[in-house]
Amino acid sequence: MLKLEDIWMQVESENGENREILRGINLEFNTGKLYGITGPNGGGKTSLAKVIMGIYKHTKGRIFLNGEDISHLSITERAQRGIGYGFQQPPRFKGLTIGDMLAIAAPDADPKRRRLQLRAVGLCPEDYLDRDLGPGLSGGEMKRIEMAQLLLRDCKVSIFDEPEAGVDLWTIQKLIALIEGGYKHNPDKVAIIISHNENILPICDEIIVLEDGMVTDRGTANQVWHLIRDDIECKVRTRCQGDLEYEIDQY
Repeated sequence: MLKLEDIWMQVESENGENREILRGINLEFNTGKLYGITGPNGGGKTSLAKVIMGIYKHTKGRIFLNGEDISHLSITERAQRGIGYGFQQPPRFKGLTIGDMLAIAAPDADPKRRRLQLRAVGLCPEDYLDRDLGPGLSGGEMKRIEMAQLLLRDCKVSIFDEPEAGVDLWTIQKLIALIEGGYKHNPDKVAIIISHNENILPICDEIIVLEDGMVTDRGTANQVWHLIRDDIECKVRTRCQGDLEYEIDQY
């Protein structure tokens, strides 16, 4: 389905030196499976996802979708071929309604299907279709709206970048159910989930650990999750504690 062949990505740092963000990534993603990508912050997870989508340009290697080399294709062309991307922080578009955005995401979907999909993500169409897609929406609402867009588009490859970010536990459980129901064992689709979340990673068929721009481990949830769980949770606790200490220092 989706194949990454020797993917490298290089950027120029502020001092003019070249820095390798991704280093020789070789991965295959097959339909009917949920893939989790995890690892420490700065390891290259989001960069890899954006390279697949075409948001970032890789400097070496090739990307194949159903046997076609899509390395040279734009974001729009990749989207037309069935790749969808859910941002960690979905963009807001003041002046557009939620109904407008759903129509843009899936122009061929009839209004009834758009309403049903919005309801499926836990949002009442009567209350939300005419609402402005601006700052008045919470992070959880934006995540659900973006999920509705991806599901409406019927993407072959859907990439979810930290779908749990900024949402409550109830919303996380709702999103997990939607991802599992829409992608797991689906012979035509594949989902790639970037996450550290202990509720999300165990549902994945395969977990890929990315560190320093390289794949350092991979395997089923049973093989990998128990090996990385404590390390990930420790990093999360340390980061949160550091944020707390910073806030205390400011006051």
